[in-house]
Amino acid sequence: MHGGNLVYGLVCGLAIALLIAAFTDLRRRQIDNWLNLAVALGAPLFWWATGLSLWPGVAFQVGIAFLVFLALAAMFALRVMGGGDVKLLTALALWLPWQPYVKLLVLMSLLGGALTIILAAWHLMHRRTDKLKIPYGVAIATAGLWILGTTDWTALHSVVGSVG
Repeated sequence: MHGGNLVYGLVCGLAIALLIAAFTDLRRRQIDNWLNLAVALGAPLFWWATGLSLWPGVAFQVGIAFLVFLALAAMFALRVMGGGDVKLLTALALWLPWQPYVKLLVLMSLLGGALTIILAAWHLMHRRTDKLKIPYGVAIATAGLWILGTTDWTALHSVVGSVG
């Protein structure tokens, strides 16, 4: 690891990006491309700061992100997921080793389901007839923040350098 302070600074930057994503998705039902790009472009600096090796470390992270993108792009094509959500989850796959990333997906799914039920109930109670739009970025960001806050970033670098 090249610098614990840098790692924690980058993680704090990622947390701020997740908060912005949640806020904009809640307010406008949109996660901006510039934000997703910033998250994705921060990953190589994070890899360097954590001492992630090019092989197999970085290759594994990029491979996981590619697989995530393929799966989620299919969901986007089926109109069950928004484009900003797909891009944010793909960018997050660049940051997190597969174990915490799977935890993020499970937690996001649970939170997203709860959010959907709550918003659907509100929609029905207010007799709204417009299409229900779920700000799933809130669930993604909340799960991401949970994972960021419960991960030991100093211990992670020794695991990350091996196989993700």
